Amino acid sequence: MIHEELLINGPDDASLTCILAHGAGAPMDTPFMTTFAEGLAEKGWRVVRFEFSYMAKRRIDGKKRGPSGQKKLSQEWRDVVELVGRKTPLVLGGKSMGGRYASMLADELDVAGLICLGYPFHPPGKPEKLRTEHLVGLQTPALFVQGERDPFGTRDEVKAYTLSSRIEMYWSPDGDHSLKPRKSSGRTEQQNWQDGVEKIDAFLAGLIALD
Repeated sequence: MIHEELLINGPDDASLTCILAHGAGAPMDTPFMTTFAEGLAEKGWRVVRFEFSYMAKRRIDGKKRGPSGQKKLSQEWRDVVELVGRKTPLVLGGKSMGGRYASMLADELDVAGLICLGYPFHPPGKPEKLRTEHLVGLQTPALFVQGERDPFGTRDEVKAYTLSSRIEMYWSPDGDHSLKPRKSSGRTEQQNWQDGVEKIDAFLAGLIALD
């Protein structure tokens, strides 16, 4: 079962609930995750964060462990959707691995939308090992917020991929996998994160308009 301790931001009567999962190596309450959750909550959306069981165990005993297998992670995503319920339309998403698994389940779970923050298109240094097969036929409206120089898939690399027309790409200027730009860019990490929040807010508002 999914670890049932959830972090919830935003109003209970929001018109939409966004469930966000963390990346492979960091928990649900990192500055990155918190900035996006609290930023979207301030816009009036309800945001639920959860941890996969392997990360929840790490929080308890301090032992660093890698992610569970695909079958278990996928089932834990299903479990948290059931736990949260469908009183409002649901949008699934998350950072890197969390968003990847959300993208694999979005059509199956018939959710209103999908948000990927730094989708890991391929392992760093292995551009031939693409993780895009399921994205070709994706039917769920999706927003991918990506860093232009993300080693998991740069802007130049991704533009050559065949992806569903349902996927909207937003490129964070000079951003890395966590959207952090170099100092020489004249941008800051907080600027890129806030711009990402604004873009997601507009995407969510568009989903409600379509509902």
